[in-house]
Amino acid sequence: MSQRTRERALALTLGLLCHGMFLAAVSSMAFSLSAGLQLWSGPFGGTTAVVVDVLLIMQFPLLHSWMLSRSGRAALRALAPWCAGRFATTTYATLASLQLLVAFWLWTPSGVVWPRAEGALFAMHVTLFVGAWLFLVKALYDAGLSLQTGAAGWTAVWSGREVRYGGMPTLGLFARCRQPIYLGFALVLWTAPCWSLDWLLLTVAWSSYCAVGPRFKERRWLALYGERFAAYRRSVPYMIPRFR
Repeated sequence: MSQRTRERALALTLGLLCHGMFLAAVSSMAFSLSAGLQLWSGPFGGTTAVVVDVLLIMQFPLLHSWMLSRSGRAALRALAPWCAGRFATTTYATLASLQLLVAFWLWTPSGVVWPRAEGALFAMHVTLFVGAWLFLVKALYDAGLSLQTGAAGWTAVWSGREVRYGGMPTLGLFARCRQPIYLGFALVLWTAPCWSLDWLLLTVAWSSYCAVGPRFKERRWLALYGERFAAYRRSVPYMIPRFR
């Protein structure tokens, strides 16, 4: 088997793993939130379960932020040294999906669930939940769906070219606010149709990250794009979309 054939086989394998885990993570998040995080029962009990749940909440924002840092990006390239680190985007998406899977599959429910809305009010909650997911998908699309889902890395190796990162996103939802992906993620959390103590703790913690985390991302964008991003930042609001 030639080197080129091995590279393409590895690219396809990692691509299938990445997208499979991405779909599993999205599905697990959607079903878990719709059930108030009461869908699965983690393997722990008592005080250990509480500690593990807190760690599951913390691991996503902390590791997610680290993977986007300079040292984190270097580590992602080191994890996939083949083909000059072009698998880094695929590795990032795979690990981010793994973080969500770990959070929802190992979660131990508290059992504290508040009464669910009925009738038209419940239908409105479900509609808002679906709408939040559609908003998040649109934000991912506007940011470059290939890059956001990890396809940019493995398809570049498969095609024998460099990774196409694209430019600074400014169109679509990015013309309305600078961080529509984080806004969409927070909306998905807050519009969940089942309310529980578990849902509230997770939502408050991860929404706080959605509000603060992009500040560090914007520092990198300012260093990368300079005055172009500075002008964009002056004219487009941070999180609350403008509609005019």
